[in-house]
Amino acid sequence: MACIHISVLGNTVVRRDGEDIRLTPLTTRLLLRLVTAEGEAVPCGDLYTDLWGEPVRGRISRPHRTEVQKRVLELRRALDSAGASDSTSVLRTEQALSGQGRDSAYRLVLNPDQIDVLEFTGLFNQAAHAAPATATVLLTKSLGLWRGRPLAEVADAVFAGPLIRRLTTTYESVCAELIALHTDSGRPELALPVAERLVAGRPDDPEALAALTKLRAQLRERHGAELLRREFPALRTSLVVKRGDLFEETDANLVAGFGDTFDTATERDAIISRESVQGQLLHRRYGGDRTLLDRELRSGLRAVTPVGRESARDKPKGKRLRYPIGTVVPLALPEPGGRAFAVAYSHQGLDLVARSDPEDLGGSLERLWESVAVHGLLRPVAIPLVGAGLARVALRAEQVIVMIVESFLRACRQGPVSPELRIVLRPQDLRGVRLSEVAQYVEALTGDGRHLDGGRAARDDWREDQPTAASGSIGDP
Repeated sequence: MACIHISVLGNTVVRRDGEDIRLTPLTTRLLLRLVTAEGEAVPCGDLYTDLWGEPVRGRISRPHRTEVQKRVLELRRALDSAGASDSTSVLRTEQALSGQGRDSAYRLVLNPDQIDVLEFTGLFNQAAHAAPATATVLLTKSLGLWRGRPLAEVADAVFAGPLIRRLTTTYESVCAELIALHTDSGRPELALPVAERLVAGRPDDPEALAALTKLRAQLRERHGAELLRREFPALRTSLVVKRGDLFEETDANLVAGFGDTFDTATERDAIISRESVQGQLLHRRYGGDRTLLDRELRSGLRAVTPVGRESARDKPKGKRLRYPIGTVVPLALPEPGGRAFAVAYSHQGLDLVARSDPEDLGGSLERLWESVAVHGLLRPVAIPLVGAGLARVALRAEQVIVMIVESFLRACRQGPVSPELRIVLRPQDLRGVRLSEVAQYVEALTGDGRHLDGGRAARDDWREDQPTAASGSIGDP
């Protein structure tokens, strides 16, 4: 016998010995009429009425019978191998009793592995008695058979209505049970596409929409403070953008932006803001001990040649030695430990106002990652939205994030830097960040962090429409 498979859960597909068989529209309707009979024989008169839409009164006439037999012959040639007898044929001829005596009738005899309808319902029924993990496998396989509206070519025919309704109800049950199994097993991310598929087929169903909304909320809760995550397998690193407090990232090294004089005073002789990252570094990690922080900064700066010294008359407050923009000082933090990287990316004016520009920030980031690679002990590194505070660089927040990401990934291509870069945004930062633009840029990156042609715009816009410098009071929050 020929190897036959019929798919009707969607547009009809007939395959014989692995090859698609084309049927005329009328013969396809004949096939689907026999499928709706679910293994029962259908008299010739009923077939004519259902296919041609003309009621047969009394015994079917010879011309009408001939029309039916032509379609039956075409279907039998498509389904049966040469020489198949009526007892081995999948399309069998029988005799049925009718009000006018005996009439020819036709029965479609298929096994579950020959038609998707039987396989679909069989898998669903097996899942009802299976353990959760096995039921998940069976239902997933069942759902994979559903390609669209069942019996699509006769969807509006009266004879097809009962089977279509039953199959649709079963499909919805498969989806609902599969969603519940994935959710109960702690895998809502696997339930989400099933729920989306169910809502797509039932857009006006408030219960399905409510279930999808709840599932999406569950997934967002799982991410916690994370707003964006992207893995870069080729670089063995990850990018995370999250909402939070930089100084609560206790498992990560921290980045703090400084001016080129590395001032730390926040009290009576205040040079920097207590609320800035520098100020919080002093008070939250050094317990307000400015002497200790200054001693560590001096130790780290011994190997760096200053680029100038201000006079006491010109700069009566704070430190007077100036260091190159891009100078990085690794600091060993007190409890709970880890390191902070103090990076000078702005020039502190004699008026105590910080001034920086995109070139200074970009060069400082390059030096930062070089230092992190050497001194960071391959810990995660957490960085705030540098340049977006009082020492604002003339870039949109999205452009700053892209600059941070791109410089980090470029450094990772040269060698290991950190297993994870965390860009930590304060709640007030989020109001000015269009994260959808950042996500679009990040998702366009390749696995080794290179951007596609369209990715350049997000990074380079500032060169066309932004000023080249900005100023503000020193102390970048």
